[in-house]
Amino acid sequence: MVAADRPVRKRTPGSDIPPLSHRKGATALPERADRAAMLPHVDRSFERVEGKRDRVHVVKPKVVVVLGIMGCLPVAGTGVAWNTLQHLIALRRLGYDVYYVEATAVWPFNATTDDCTFPVTYISNLLNRFGFENKWAYVAAHSDNRCYGLSELQVKDLYSRADAIINLFGGTILRDEHMRCPIRIYLETDPVVHQIRIANGEQRYINLVAAHTALFTWGANYGASDCGVPLQSFEYKPTRSPVLLDCWESPCNPAARYFTTIGHWDQSVKDLEYDGERYSWSKHREFLKLLELPRRTTQEFSLALAIDDPATVQMLKGYGWRIEDAYRISETLESYRGYIWGSRGELTVAKDMNVRLRSGWFSERSACYLAAGKPVITQETGFSKSIPTGLGLYGFQKLEDIPPAIEAINSDYPRHSQAAKEIAAEYFDAEKLLRQVTIEAGL
Repeated sequence: MVAADRPVRKRTPGSDIPPLSHRKGATALPERADRAAMLPHVDRSFERVEGKRDRVHVVKPKVVVVLGIMGCLPVAGTGVAWNTLQHLIALRRLGYDVYYVEATAVWPFNATTDDCTFPVTYISNLLNRFGFENKWAYVAAHSDNRCYGLSELQVKDLYSRADAIINLFGGTILRDEHMRCPIRIYLETDPVVHQIRIANGEQRYINLVAAHTALFTWGANYGASDCGVPLQSFEYKPTRSPVLLDCWESPCNPAARYFTTIGHWDQSVKDLEYDGERYSWSKHREFLKLLELPRRTTQEFSLALAIDDPATVQMLKGYGWRIEDAYRISETLESYRGYIWGSRGELTVAKDMNVRLRSGWFSERSACYLAAGKPVITQETGFSKSIPTGLGLYGFQKLEDIPPAIEAINSDYPRHSQAAKEIAAEYFDAEKLLRQVTIEAGL
C-alpha cells in the first residue's frame, strides 16, 4: 500500500484504539503491564561482563528508525496499522531500540486545512499503547515541517545517531537528514508500482529507490525468467510480510461459516501504463472474474469491501456474495482481527499488475489469516514457487480452480487449519524475517 491511498470516511480522533480484548486460547498484543514479560530476552541481552567479575558493561542496543504511513490510512487501513506494529514490535523483540517517524509529505487524512490533529492523535494513541511513548514523531513534511511527538531537534538527532532506517512501504522520499544514517533499508510491500514508474523514467522514483543502501521487496519472484517486472539496474532482495504469531493464535473452529477477505473495491485511479499496456492496481477487475463462484459451490462467501456504489453492491449480492462494510470491520485493531478470527478461511484476489507480471507478491492480510489457522485461497502471482501450496494454502489462476480447493479444505478442515498455522510459522514469523533483513542489510 502506498502513501497516497486514502479512504474517504471520517471518525472521531482518539476513539479508535480501545484495549485489545483477550480471548480463550489466543494471545492479544501485550498491554503496558505485560511488556516486560513479552521482551525478557531484550533487557538482559544488553548486559555482559567484561574484565573483572564485578564489572558490568552495558551495551546499548542499536537504534532503528521505521518510516511509515499509518497517519495517511487510519480508516480501512487497519491492516497497515497491524503491519506497521508487527514490524515495530518484532524489531524490539530482536533487541533494537525502535522509533517510528512519519514524514511522507502527504496531506493529513481528510484534511481541508493544514491541521495535523487527526493523524497525530491516531499515531500517538496507537504507539503509546504498545510501549513506544517518546519514540515517535509525525513530521508535517507537506507544509512547514513542524514536528509532533519528538521535537524537530530530537528527530534530527535521531537520524544522526540511528544505526539503520527502514523505509517501510517505500512510502517516504528520503531527505538530507535521512542520509546521515549509514544503513537505509527500502522495504517494499507493494511490488511493481515503483518499478513501472522507474521504467517509465520518472526521476522522482529513481531517486527514491537509489537513496537506500539495501533494497527488499515482497515481490519474491523478481528476476525469475517468468517475471515481467522491469527491474532496471536495481537489485532487490526477497522477503515476506512479518507476522507476530502469538498475536493471531486462535483455536480451530470447523463451524466457521464464511470464506472472507477485506479490501478496497475500485482503485483504478492508480492504474499505470507500461510498454504500451495498462496495468491495474485495482482488485475489482479480478473479483469480477469470479462472479459466478457462489453458484458453483455450496460454500458461502463474505467480502468486507470499501465500496461506495450501491449498484455494485446489489450486483454482487445478486450473484450470491455477502457484502460487509470494510470501514466498520477495520474500525479497530480488535474488529479487524476479530473478523479474521471469525472466518472459515480467506478467498481473495491479487492486483492485476502482480498477477500478469508474476511478481511473487503475497498479502500481509493473507499471512495473518494463515497465522490464525484460517486456510487461504488466493490468486497466483508466482508466490507458490517459494511458499508451499496444496494444504492450508491454495493458489488459483482461474475460477475453475477454486471449487476443488474449497472441497479439499472442507473435507478435512482441522488438518488444513493446522497446516495454515505451520506455513505461517515457517514462512512469515516476524522475528525470523526481520532478523534476516537486518543481517542482509549489514546491521
